[in-house]
Amino acid sequence: MSETGLLQGKVVVVSGAGGGIGAAIAKLAAGCGARVVVNDVGASSSGEGSDARPAQAVVDAITLAGGQAIASFHSVAGWDSAAAIVKDAVDAFGRIDVIVNNAGVVRDAIFHKMERADWDTVLGVNLSGCFYLARAAAPYFRQQNGGCYLHMVSTSGLIGNFGQVNYGAAKLGLAGLSKCIALDMERFNVRSNCIAPFAYTRMVGTIPANTEENVQRLERLKRMTPEKIGPLAVALMSDAAQGVTGQIFGVRNNELMLFSQPRPLRTVHTTEGWTPQTCIDVALPAFRASFANLDRSQDVFPWDPI
Repeated sequence: MSETGLLQGKVVVVSGAGGGIGAAIAKLAAGCGARVVVNDVGASSSGEGSDARPAQAVVDAITLAGGQAIASFHSVAGWDSAAAIVKDAVDAFGRIDVIVNNAGVVRDAIFHKMERADWDTVLGVNLSGCFYLARAAAPYFRQQNGGCYLHMVSTSGLIGNFGQVNYGAAKLGLAGLSKCIALDMERFNVRSNCIAPFAYTRMVGTIPANTEENVQRLERLKRMTPEKIGPLAVALMSDAAQGVTGQIFGVRNNELMLFSQPRPLRTVHTTEGWTPQTCIDVALPAFRASFANLDRSQDVFPWDPI
């Protein structure tokens, strides 16, 4: 099958598809034969306001190129509104095959200055919203014995970053959500995977250029376009990816990567059991050589994009 027919017959819902990575995935999926639901409320990068124009502009671009798409303006951040997105897909195209959980917001602040609203808003969209949308599609996937979830995670959660305890917690939680979905839905031939995308988007553009380090980081990110994320996303949606589930991938310009997942590194044991003092005297020193460094994402990926 040619790439233009790779997703023929599939209906794909992409949240947060009014721009950036979501728009790039939606356009490529449509170009590969999918019928696409472009979901976006048109909020700011911090989750405020609404605007129908971004989602509609993506739909117009897809239809102009000969593809099929509709816009859906419901929010992922509510049980009923997320279900309405799935209903839009089924009403328009008669089925649903793929959910791309891409919608996200950022409200960065150093931990000791973060307000409750910053936490609640980011977790509400980036984690709860992903659950709501995924859950709404689950009965359809189960009934048709097939389906695919793709979740956009972040190295802010997989590795760590300054000023993003809310975003990092949500994105690492999303990786856990994906893995457990993969386990629960395997019997119904449903796959669930994550992609950690590196790309310059509207949200990334909120990084302040207030230090030389941040200026250099932004310049590197500007060389990584959202369109680079689409090929792996579409490949994972396709039937050719059968059996690929429960994984965490990364895309960094022309680099594709597979991330490790937590497993025991070292163990120590004692027949007598442990006391606080023997933990201090024996266990912690034994583990110390294998401790993870207090890295940030940019510490782990210091080289220029390839």
